[in-house]
Parts: sequence; structure tokens; C-alpha cells
Amino acid sequence: MKVNTDGVLLGALMTLRPEERYLLDVGTGTGTIALMAAQRISDHSSPRPASIIGIDIDAPSAREAARNFAASPWPGMLSAIHCSLADLDRCISAIQPYSGPSSPALPSLPEPLPPEPATLCPGSRISYFDHIFSNPPYYDLSLRAPDFRRNTARHTDSLSYRDLIGFASSHLSDSGVLSLILPADTETWLLRHARMSGLHPFRIVRIRTTPKKRPSRIVAEFSRSAPALSESLLTLSDGGSCTPEYLALTRDFYLWPESCS
Repeated sequence: MKVNTDGVLLGALMTLRPEERYLLDVGTGTGTIALMAAQRISDHSSPRPASIIGIDIDAPSAREAARNFAASPWPGMLSAIHCSLADLDRCISAIQPYSGPSSPALPSLPEPLPPEPATLCPGSRISYFDHIFSNPPYYDLSLRAPDFRRNTARHTDSLSYRDLIGFASSHLSDSGVLSLILPADTETWLLRHARMSGLHPFRIVRIRTTPKKRPSRIVAEFSRSAPALSESLLTLSDGGSCTPEYLALTRDFYLWPESCS
């Protein structure tokens, strides 16, 4: 699977707080967003280490993420698990459904052994996450690719924003954050479904490729509280060159920071 611009945008734009300790990347793919989160968190000076778990329903992707995590500067912070969001939900819900204020417990998962991802065992002690983030599939009715793995990565029948909101409403800590990148035309239904599930938007970044085009993507962030909503617009390129804003946002993550792709 390729590293895509949507994943990089979410990894660079999403809100990360120094106090976050237990993070979940749903549909991790190659592990790009989880790796970006680890890089950003490592810049925070804190005595308490963070734990970032990347899950993927696709076994080769989970295996690739495990290899990338092991080869990164933060192998102790990152774990890859081959499982679906539904499997994880069943595992956590069997232990303790969300019922009020709590402190998240560190998942007692097997040590990741590259190149194999860890296996989620039913007895794992997982409660709540401080941050859940995802670049989920977003094609509903489009033509299918002949490659099954590409279909799984791109189509919402394997993972939808509704699934993510439902999971987050049950398994976010009280101060937890849900961060998603989705097509801009999903915004109205996304916000409506989130509010119905007890999650409120506190930040929306609308993303357009050029100044003459309408936004094609949004990064939307939610929490259990209802703070004032921050809205902004990010333009990726202008006149054939990357905008200064986009370069400043991504330069810490690309090997060639002047590139727009």
C-alpha cells in the first residue's frame, strides 16, 4: 500500500496533547499516521511513555506496519495488530463498557515481534483510548477494483465513519479525541451522526488542492465535551507550487520537504 496525501495530512494536522498516553490508529495500513504521531509525541517532554496501537483488517498491511514500527526510532511506542475494528470492539466491550470517568489502562498485548503483527487476545486488558484516529475508506457506490485488498482499503463496507464514531463513543476516555480525514461532502452527515452519538466537533480543517477549487477533504476532530468550534482552510498548492502553509505543515515528515506529492 502506498503512502497517500490524506494520511500525511491527518498525521500532521490532528491535535496531539502531551498528556495522551493510549492512542489507536484504525486501518493503519503501512503505519504512516501512527509513525507521524510517534514522531510528534516524542518531541513532548514527558516522563510517561505513550502507547500507539495500529490495527488493520488486512494481514499483509498489519505485517508491513509491524516492520515499519520495528525499524523506526520509536519501536517501544508502537504496536501493530491484525484485527478488525469490530473484533477490537468485542474484545474491549467484554471487559468494561464505557460508563463514566475513568483512567485508560495500558493494553497488555504481546511484545511485537517483527515482521509479524501482534495478535489481539481475548484476555487483553484494554479500556479506553485518549486518541482514536483514522483515514478510513470512503467509496460507497463506486466501481470495484479487481484487487480485493484495494477494495478493502477504499470502500466503506469494510470500515465507515459511522463505525468509527460508534466505537469512539464507547471507548474514548473522558477527555479523549477522535480525529478523521474524509471527503468534504460527508461533513453534514458526519457531524449529525457524531452528535447523535454524544461526540461534538471542536475543530474542522477544510482542505482544497488549489485556490480555485472547493474543498475536497476535511479533517474533523471530536470530543465528548462541546467546546467552541475552530474552523480553518488549508490550500495545498498555488501556481503549480506548494503553499508555504502546506510546506510548513509537512516539512518535518517528508525527506524532500519542497515536494507537494
